[in-house]
Order: sequence, then structure tokens, then C-alpha cells
Amino acid sequence: MTDNDTHHHHRHLPPDPEYTAEKLQELLIQKGLLDEKTLDEIVNIYEHKIGPQNGSTVVAKSWVDEEFKKLLFDNPTEAIRSLGFLGRQGEHIIAVENTTETHNMVVCTLCSCYPWPLLGIPPNWYKSDSYRKRAVKEPRKVLQEFGVELQDTQKVKVWDSTAEIRYLVVPMQPEESKGLSEDELIPWVTRNSMIGTGLPTEPK
Repeated sequence: MTDNDTHHHHRHLPPDPEYTAEKLQELLIQKGLLDEKTLDEIVNIYEHKIGPQNGSTVVAKSWVDEEFKKLLFDNPTEAIRSLGFLGRQGEHIIAVENTTETHNMVVCTLCSCYPWPLLGIPPNWYKSDSYRKRAVKEPRKVLQEFGVELQDTQKVKVWDSTAEIRYLVVPMQPEESKGLSEDELIPWVTRNSMIGTGLPTEPK
């Protein structure tokens, strides 16, 4: 397996509600019915706090609950449903686990498929042409640019999200966090660590 191993499941172009939402947003701002600064603040909350919090809860629970972890990899949809986090664009989730041998990374080469119910609003870089192309061609270099330094022995596995399937990376639990409760672990799990472009970090 190489750094460029990518899993493709695209069958057709999905509908694009994002385009419709962007056009509606532009129209509302133009007519003065929506304040751009307020919108940015709302987006920031959903992108960095509310959305990723759900995914962080899933990961933190998998770190401390072996039964849940087994269910998460055997039947991720059922595991996530048990926590109440399923929704539109999150019906079919596959959980992939980072190990000392393999580091997983998620991209959507066709559009910007993303597990909204778990991670919230996708960041702009995830939707960019640059990330979508380079994540497949030079994943290690992209990871380095995100500050992720891997061991030479770790291979990178790139997963290509689709309209039918989305991926959740379950990062390795940091040694220094072991022994903490599930609630204490949630802030350690960053959005990027669940995409594969980051690692869990101690909250400040």
C-alpha cells in the first residue's frame, strides 16, 4: 500500500444544496436582511464548537468504552445513532482508526461530502481544489503543512468521501490523556483530528 492509496465510491454527482444556500445568503446580504458579520459568527460557532462537539463525543466514548468502540467499527451507524447524532448527510458513516502503523485522512475529490451531524460545517480548505487534489497526490506533504508529523513506519491511507458514504477518523488517544473521564476527553478531540489533518491536543 502506498501513500496514494485512495478509496473511491463515487457513482454520481450528488445534489448540491450548498450552492443554493450560498446564493440565498448573497441575496439576503444584498437586501440588507442578513448581516455578514453576524453570519460569520454563527458559522464560526457551528464550525468550531457545536458541530465537532458531536464527533468529539463519539471519539471520546470510544476511547473509554470498549463495547461502544467495537460497535463503532462493526456498525458505526448504529453506534452513532445511539448517541443521537445521525442526520442528513450523516446517514452512512464509516469509522476508521488511526494506529501506530496507519494514519487515516479524509478528502472528497468530487465535491465536498462531509459528515455534517458529527463535524458541523466543513472548513473552506476542505472544499478547496488544492486540498482535494493534493490530499491524494501528496498526503504526507499536506499533513506536514497542517503540522502533523508521522513516523516513517506509518503509512497514510486516504479515504474518498461520497454522497453515499462519509468517514470519521478515530485518532489515537494521547498517552497523557489516559485515565481521564469521557467528559474530560471530549475537548482533546479536535475537528481536524477527525478528518485526519490534525492530532488530539490538550485543551488550553
